Amino acid sequence: MRAAAIFSDHMVLQREKPVAVWGDGKDGRTVTVTLGGYSASDTVRDGKWRVTLPPMPAAGGLTMTVRCGAVVRTFQDIAVGEVWLCGGQSNMEYEIRNDANGKALLETLTPDCGVRFYYTPKQNVIDESFERTERKTCWQTASPEQSRAWSAVGLYFALETAKRLGVTVGLIGCNRGGTSAAAWVSRDVLEQDTALQAYLAEYDAETAGKTADALNAEYDEYAAFQEKYWARRSKLMQEQPELTDTQAEALLGKDRYPGPMGPKNERRPCGLYETMLMRVCPYTLRGFLFYQGETDENRPESYARLLTGLIGCWRRDWEDPALPFLFVQLPGYRHPDAPENDCWCRIREAQLAVSESVQDTGLAVITDCGSRDHLHPTDKAPVGHRLALQALYRVYGLIAQEDACAPVYRTSYPVGNTMVVLIGNADAGFRLTGTPAGFEIAGKDGVYYPASAVLERGRITLTAPEVKAPRYARYAWCGYPEITVYGMNGLPLTPFRTDRF
Repeated sequence: MRAAAIFSDHMVLQREKPVAVWGDGKDGRTVTVTLGGYSASDTVRDGKWRVTLPPMPAAGGLTMTVRCGAVVRTFQDIAVGEVWLCGGQSNMEYEIRNDANGKALLETLTPDCGVRFYYTPKQNVIDESFERTERKTCWQTASPEQSRAWSAVGLYFALETAKRLGVTVGLIGCNRGGTSAAAWVSRDVLEQDTALQAYLAEYDAETAGKTADALNAEYDEYAAFQEKYWARRSKLMQEQPELTDTQAEALLGKDRYPGPMGPKNERRPCGLYETMLMRVCPYTLRGFLFYQGETDENRPESYARLLTGLIGCWRRDWEDPALPFLFVQLPGYRHPDAPENDCWCRIREAQLAVSESVQDTGLAVITDCGSRDHLHPTDKAPVGHRLALQALYRVYGLIAQEDACAPVYRTSYPVGNTMVVLIGNADAGFRLTGTPAGFEIAGKDGVYYPASAVLERGRITLTAPEVKAPRYARYAWCGYPEITVYGMNGLPLTPFRTDRF
């Protein structure tokens, strides 16, 4: 008899909700879980058991026992507080030790700072070593050494919410750099939506005509090469941190990442859903934090449906259709070696659309937190803070909407040679950090020109000498826009466009 690997000393359990505890064992045996004076039992069926403990208030220093006959497993120093899962790709994965202020923050962390962390092991495939690796994981308490690899976004979020709520916050890191949202959903999500079937078709095309053994051998050869390549690259970047990706490749040779597609590649559709997400499901949560979208820039037209499908999939698996899902809109970025395009603009647009169409979601707008030439901005504190604002407003009801939400486009209409744009969440007006920038208008020909902007409470009036009869407007519609317009709450105006060319 064993409990799932995520149950360990120092774990954080979700307060005020029924708590699921599960594991495996021999059929017919009875497993009893006891915590804080509560007990629940289940009989092992098909090698699995699961019990549900009743809701509990916030607490600390608890002990859990899991008993099956003479076998007893004890977990100590358990906290009951708030639990959030940190999902997504590399900007959620980004470790606090690499954060702009991470070194200083790490020095302040102690076990009683109110944050604990569980890192879901990054495993590509369920093989003979999978379980051994998983069993080495455990919940960690905070310290300068032990917290170095924690998600920076998650840590900033958790420190703020723990302080505000007065309870321990547990984070479950379940993320992987360079991954599409398609890697984090069940197969039926992609199969049942014609707009998403392209993810499966692409995988089938890349692996066609090859046996599983051949695909695995091809990936193993790539992995061995890449391990050595990344070691050399890491050394080079430490010596010459100013180098771009293109310059580094000129010195080291071609970077072969992400490698050949196949059953071992972490980017395959539905792969990490099986090898990571399902390993921590259905651990009882308050909600999800999600920062992803960069890798889906090649299919912006279907991203809203993919993200909507992911939210529904995760809520279904956690058996809670209203489980809060708070996510990050992509920041400003323009690849230094690529021409300007609107892919990131359209991903941001899709993210906004999902936040406005799917219930119990919240969007952290961070257009002003990007880095023009680097995919991974190093200052994650504003990102964690803006996610915390969403949680404090939407989940905990401790702050008002006007304090938590960025100004956002509502509607627009022409008046003579001007375009009037009405903005929500801006009743108090706007705060400028310079001359208003990033506004454009176009006539019926769809040709955009930079526009001058006059800002009032909840209203922006746009004009451009080249456009006598405006029909369309847009704002911050480029990869790395200049951001000078904020709400009085300090949150940036959300990018928008009124056309659908």
